[in-house]
Amino acid sequence: MRDPRFDDLSGEYKPAIFETSYKFINDLRQREKEVVKKELKKEENSQRKEKLQSLLKRMENQERVRKSRKEESERELQFKKQQREGAKQGLRPFFIKKSEKKKLQLAEKYQQLKKSGKLDTFLSKKRKRNTRKDRRKLPG
Repeated sequence: MRDPRFDDLSGEYKPAIFETSYKFINDLRQREKEVVKKELKKEENSQRKEKLQSLLKRMENQERVRKSRKEESERELQFKKQQREGAKQGLRPFFIKKSEKKKLQLAEKYQQLKKSGKLDTFLSKKRKRNTRKDRRKLPG
């Protein structure tokens, strides 16, 4: 017996192809989320309500992660496209370090927070987190 996940005969895993082939799963997830929301509104049992709330929160977090991964892959594709265009014009390709990528992501996150007006709350939470971290490191 062979496991298709680890066998080369089954082909190579390509996230982009997987995403396009199984796009319908996102629709199913969205419908499930709506069902959970409806059940949550109807539910009167507090334990069941807590379970539904945690399930809903987990679904939303998974969706957020999926979106961020998709945006990241789109950014990577955009960068590769620019590299190809530059190569056609005779420019030498350059590759961004991981640290530079992180800086660019932080800058983009900063811009998004600024547009949505949530920058102040984000920065204040970040400051609080850092002060807590610093207090733990200090001898007490």
